[in-house]
Formats: sequence, C-alpha cells, structure tokens
Amino acid sequence: MTDGNDRSKYDIVKTLKEEIGKVIIGQDYMIDRILIGLFTGGHILLEGVPGLAKSLTASTIAQIIGVDFKRIQFTPDLLPADILGTEIYNQKTGEFIIKKGPVFSNLILADEINRAPAKVQSALLEAMQEQQVSIGETTYPLDHPFLVIATQNPLEQQGTYPLPEAQQDRFMMKLKVQYPDRSEESLIIDRFSVKQAPNPVDVILTGEKVIELRKQIENIYIDENVKNYILDIVLKTRESSEFIACGASPRASINLIKAAKGRAFLKGRDYVVPDDIKAMVYDILRHRILLTYEAEAEEITSEKIIEDILDKVNLP
Repeated sequence: MTDGNDRSKYDIVKTLKEEIGKVIIGQDYMIDRILIGLFTGGHILLEGVPGLAKSLTASTIAQIIGVDFKRIQFTPDLLPADILGTEIYNQKTGEFIIKKGPVFSNLILADEINRAPAKVQSALLEAMQEQQVSIGETTYPLDHPFLVIATQNPLEQQGTYPLPEAQQDRFMMKLKVQYPDRSEESLIIDRFSVKQAPNPVDVILTGEKVIELRKQIENIYIDENVKNYILDIVLKTRESSEFIACGASPRASINLIKAAKGRAFLKGRDYVVPDDIKAMVYDILRHRILLTYEAEAEEITSEKIIEDILDKVNLP
C-alpha cells in the first residue's frame, strides 16, 4: 500500500514516460533502465545495432529533465583533450585560459565508445569514476547530476577498440537493446516516414529535483534477507568454475542494490522485493563475468551463467 508521497513519486515516473512516449515508440526496457541509472547515478553502456533510438532516447530524456546534453562521437583520431578540455595560451594577455570540454555537462552520450583508442576511453571513464577533471594544475568538479550513456555496435568490429572488462566495470549496467516488435515498428514507420517536426516535449523535472530523488531512493528499504540474496548471487560468480575466469567485483553488489532500489522507485514502492533483484541482475552482471576459453568454445554466454546461478540460489 502506498501513501500520498509514494503516489506522487509514481506520478512523476508516469508523466516522465508519457513525455518520452511522445518521441520514442516502444523500447520500454531501455527507457526504464536509463531512468534507473539517472535516478541512482549509475552510468549505462548500451549495446545494439544502429537505428534503435539510443541517441534519440538520451537526448529526449535530457530535454524532459531540463539539463545540459552533449553528444560525443568517438572516432579513432579523438584525443582526451577533445573530451575533457585543455589550456589555451592567450597571446594578448600572456596567460593560459581553460577551455572546458563537453564532459562538463549533465548528460553525456558517448556514441560508439569502442571506436576511440584506450587512452580516450580511459579519460572519460576516469571522469565518470572521480566525478572531476584535472586540466593543467587545476581540478574541476563535474556538473551534477552527471550521467554517461555510452553506446557500442556489437557487429562491426573492424577499426574498434573494445572496452576491457576492467573498464566496463565502471558502468552500472550493460544493456542489450533489441529490435522493436512488429506493431511498434509499424507505428515508427507511420511517425517517421513523413517529414514533420518532432513532437515537442515538456520540461517536467530539474537537475535539482533529480538530485533530490536520488537521495530519496537511497533511503528505500532493503531487508537483510534480500541483501543476503544479492551476496549469494554475486559470490556464486567467484566460485571455481570451468566457465568463469573471473567473477563480479564488489561494485556488482553495490550496483545491484542501487538498481533494485531504482526499480522499486519506478514501481512506486518504498521497499525492495526479490523480483527487483531478478529483474536487474542480468544488466548488472553480464559485463562483469569474464568467461573462459572453454565457455566461448561451447558458446556459453554470461547470461546463461547468470540464469544457472539464479536457479541454484534460494529466494529469500
């Protein structure tokens, strides 16, 4: 049972989704996860073929919450300074001035992050982790709220620099974005096959409100038994196995709790249930389980390993 405050939180989510629906058709899974990342401060890695509205979803959400949005197209010739910023010498004054890069925004879309070299990837991931950037001898805090949504194409690998597992661990979730179903694609054709202005969306949140909601979500109740359920799952990934080379780090446990609280918020609850864990566990763990050569040879995926773990771990 929800009180008036819970009702208002549910209405915020409902209104958010209605506004997003003015532009985006379908993709409920991706939208829910991006909202969870936004409301819990967790960065997101999107994996999917081009044309699935990943960029459009990110920019639409930025408009709706009234925050700065920057899209960074990652390319092989990109430099860390192109993202973070640099010092520029002013010949008139004889002084260096700071030119901040696009990372100094609230919502960053790192498009095709695996097309840039490792040093560029590392520059962005360090900013994500530290929430600050050093330019010259000065350190600048990043704007808040701050969220990075990175995309990568799973098909085209020529000329790419895949994110190492240790780097992927910086992302709270890795989502596998799927094609729309037939009815959704029919609506997409109707909306976008004719030249027309995009549907306007209303600003219904602010950056300050997002930060306030993050604090509320942190206080969502999680029972000790549910917390132990999370630990049982994560620790199972570290057990000796012919298919797991390296299990999930403690970041997995932390992020699974955060994501479960975020899902509870989207559902209008002020407490976490085991179904929240089961719904989020694939997104949290799929990029944190390093497979052995035997697993790859037998075409065993991290999703299959997570499924087997859930079958073995008792529900609270």
